[in-house]
Amino acid sequence: MIYKLFMPLALVLAVVMAGCSSSDEGSVGDADNANANSTVLTPEAGRLEFPKTRDDGRSIVIVHSTDGYGINYAVEWDCDKRAQRWTCYQMYASNSVTNWNRNKWDGAYWDGRYWNGAPFQEDPGLPEGCRTTLSDYRGSGYDRGHICPSADRLCSMDANGQTFYLSNMHPQHNSFNTGIWQEMENKVRSWNQNSFRDTLYVCKGGTIEDYGDTQGVKAHTRSGLIVPRYFFMAVLCKRGGMYKALGFWAEHLNADHSADKLSGYVVSIDELERRTGIDFFCNLPDDTEAYVEAMPAANILRAWGLN
Repeated sequence: MIYKLFMPLALVLAVVMAGCSSSDEGSVGDADNANANSTVLTPEAGRLEFPKTRDDGRSIVIVHSTDGYGINYAVEWDCDKRAQRWTCYQMYASNSVTNWNRNKWDGAYWDGRYWNGAPFQEDPGLPEGCRTTLSDYRGSGYDRGHICPSADRLCSMDANGQTFYLSNMHPQHNSFNTGIWQEMENKVRSWNQNSFRDTLYVCKGGTIEDYGDTQGVKAHTRSGLIVPRYFFMAVLCKRGGMYKALGFWAEHLNADHSADKLSGYVVSIDELERRTGIDFFCNLPDDTEAYVEAMPAANILRAWGLN
């Protein structure tokens, strides 16, 4: 297993602008199309799924990778709050194969030990002092809610196992986790087909800041974990050199809303940025970014088949 830890932008001495890739997996777009707002920090942060990273000295970015499939997902982690701002990852043909069954974890040997079920554990890539722990969740009444879903990473045991790091979790009501959140994840998986995409670029998370009318923290667990008031997804689709994007925004309610129409949760990326304070898809060329992020909701619904 491979992971990389990157310190905040303010501590980076040599800042290198992200380069362009010729492959679909990790492409940052047309090098001749100007981009004045690209994220910096590492070559990995130039990938299209990465939002702009924060440079206030509070966050670190960790990139989890596997030998067989390369970059698995990345997290921006707020050490003061012991919570993540976002998880981002890609979905494309070669990392969407199924080579692992999640039901095989019972008795499986991975990461230096045998497991009696799914391998929920502290993230070994984070400094010990700012990690979340299993005991933080114990007795909290909340699920350990995946942000990069286990079901999106079945290409290998390593890739699936890494999704169980607690850095890839937020406390979630079970009725939300297994309800509308799961419905949104299922819909994203339905788009993960060769007939629909070359690559899907996904960035997801929950609100951990208390500012603005539509933001904020819902509660804290007894151990001090932040319970987000809202959860979000930003999804960018690239196919044949064309792009489209949409956002999902859902209040974190302790109620089953799995029967709701997903169209009621759709927002533009511009609106999602306003609500979260996160600059999504900043590595797109500027004119492409402006077009896909400002698309009206009605156009988004048609483009994504959510009418």
